[in-house]
Amino acid sequence: MTNEINLSRRGFLRASGMAAMGAGAVALVGCGPSSASTGDAGSSAEAGSSAAASSTFGESGKLRVGMEVAYPPYNWQVSEESEYTMPVDGQSGAYADGYDVVVAKKVAEAFDLEPVAVKLAWSGLIEALTSGQIDCIIAGMTATDERKESIDFSDPYFVGHYGLLVQSGSPYENATSLEDFSGASVLGQKDTLLDTVIDEIPGVNHRTPVDSVPSQLSQLNQGAVDAITYNTENVKGLLAANPNLVAVQFNGDYTLFPDEVPVNVGIAKGQDDVLAKINDVVNAIPEDEMQSEWDAVIERQPASA
Repeated sequence: MTNEINLSRRGFLRASGMAAMGAGAVALVGCGPSSASTGDAGSSAEAGSSAAASSTFGESGKLRVGMEVAYPPYNWQVSEESEYTMPVDGQSGAYADGYDVVVAKKVAEAFDLEPVAVKLAWSGLIEALTSGQIDCIIAGMTATDERKESIDFSDPYFVGHYGLLVQSGSPYENATSLEDFSGASVLGQKDTLLDTVIDEIPGVNHRTPVDSVPSQLSQLNQGAVDAITYNTENVKGLLAANPNLVAVQFNGDYTLFPDEVPVNVGIAKGQDDVLAKINDVVNAIPEDEMQSEWDAVIERQPASA
């Protein structure tokens, strides 16, 4: 990976997800929410329960998508409607944009639903889904084992990576390994891998996480911490909005933590037919279209987002 971010097929979808595609895939457009809840006529009680749960998906004619609307480049808020946006539910003149919105609109189209963003705090997304407040989570969320205990996840629609931001002039600016951050105070976002990944730094001073990425940036800009974790796919936008910050590189690579970070659609349990159809949507997006959409998102992301 170099300073120029260019995402390959591996950067968007895992090969296993693509292998799941087949000639028997269902049509993606023109199937309303009622068809999503249709099960096999001879299904067992378990399958019947799945169908019952599926009947609530999109029952209002809308795809209610939970997201922060404050996590660029995945999602952010704008005040003008465009071909790229979807409305924020219950907020006049508020619209969501970002790569999550690109995916949400494709999912909504597949189910013949109107997509709307339901603006929620990150920590409340899963509870909102399990309580029926939203139909799905498309919010840059990763399918961890802990989250899978509560909800189901689609195949990845993106795979990202993590790095570290520091202030310009910081003694950590020219670090060449994670070991060089031993003793540094590093801050992440609460209830996300941006926080848990910090423990991979030997001898780190792992600070109590904050609720959002803007709060991370605020703490770093104020000099309250030495470094923060961030999504390397947004390095361009973050540095444009924070010119006093530096993205640390090891041998010209912004990716400092080895693990890939898949991003998945979350839905309530017991909706296997819905999940299968969402996987069809995710896996059917051509590579060149994914790259084009990502590049466009990065370009139109506001510097202040």
